This record gives sequence, C-alpha cells and structure tokens, in this order.
Amino acid sequence: MAAERRELADLFEGLRDDQWNAPTLCAGWRVREVVAHMSTGFRLSLPATLGELIRARGSLHRMTDRVARRDAAAHSVGELCAFLRDNADHRWTPPVGGHVAALGHDVVHGLDVTVPLGLDRRVPADRLRVLLDATGPSGLRFFGVDLRGVRLCAADLDWSYGSGAEVRGSAQDLLLITFGRRLPPGRLHGGPSSRFTGR
Repeated sequence: MAAERRELADLFEGLRDDQWNAPTLCAGWRVREVVAHMSTGFRLSLPATLGELIRARGSLHRMTDRVARRDAAAHSVGELCAFLRDNADHRWTPPVGGHVAALGHDVVHGLDVTVPLGLDRRVPADRLRVLLDATGPSGLRFFGVDLRGVRLCAADLDWSYGSGAEVRGSAQDLLLITFGRRLPPGRLHGGPSSRFTGR
C-alpha cells in the first residue's frame, strides 16, 4: 500500500492542469475528485465520517461524492498529492475487507485516473495478484458486477475467474471489471467483452 501511494503521488504531481480536470472511470468525477477521495480515510476521523454520513442521510454514495467534490475544490493539487505521500504508511482500511480492500482502493482509483488519460502505468504483478485472488461473489455483488456466463482470463498473468465465454485482457483491466468499471473500447477481447466497455 505504501509503495502504491507514493508511486501514485509522484505520477499525479506530473499531471498537467487540463489532466487534473479530465474525466475518470468514476462517473461524474474528474481526476481531482478521485485523488481527493483517495485520502479521505486519512483525513477524516471516525466521528467526522459518521457526521458526514448522517448529513448524507445514511447514503455512503452521497457522502463520498459530496466530500470528494468539497475537498477537490478546497485543496490545491499539491496538497492533494501530499495527502497521499504523507500518509503512505497510514493503516486506514475500509469498513470491510481489511488491508486487501485498502490496497484495492488505492490501485483501482489509480487506474480510474491513468486508463482514461492514456497513461501506460503498469501496476506491479504482486499487487494485482493479491487483489485478483480475492475476487469472489460478495465483492462482485457489492460493485454490481454480473459475470454470469463469462470467464475472465488475464493475458499477462496466470489468473482466471468464472466460467463461460472468455473475456481476455490485461490483469489490471480485468481487475477494473471486478470493481464495476467500464473500460474504453479496444482493451478487451472475446465475445462478451462489449458488456464491460463504454459508459
């Protein structure tokens, strides 16, 4: 997790102003909202988080969206990058999933930025392996992913999941599918691949 956060902080610091305002794989969020959201767990105490959740009438989605937009507007890009780097060793974890879920949070949100920007960042295979090996029905349900009749097959890693018609792609692109993301066209191959591309 620490290495992922430091590497992403370095990458984000090198982005141009127009890239900070570009759309991401997180619908409705620009790069600056995604990066602001990535550090929310470091910056908000548990009481503050609960207060935000109450203000959002119990909706985690409304809460994260409002906080990300507020913090993206309130902080400079330098501050947003510093939040990640300065908290690289922070032991924050999401409410469920422990450290694997925390790693997934960082890796997937990093890809939410780099994929639509066309940046060729390759997530190290050991991090991808941890996350892909944790793929299971409960996580897929949480992210609204329907893999019925589909077998995901990584082209660059010895990993597959599911049964049925093959969808092939890079391990990190398949990871994005398991987290409910839709990919730009041309990144996946196989009959059912169109189910997982486009907006």
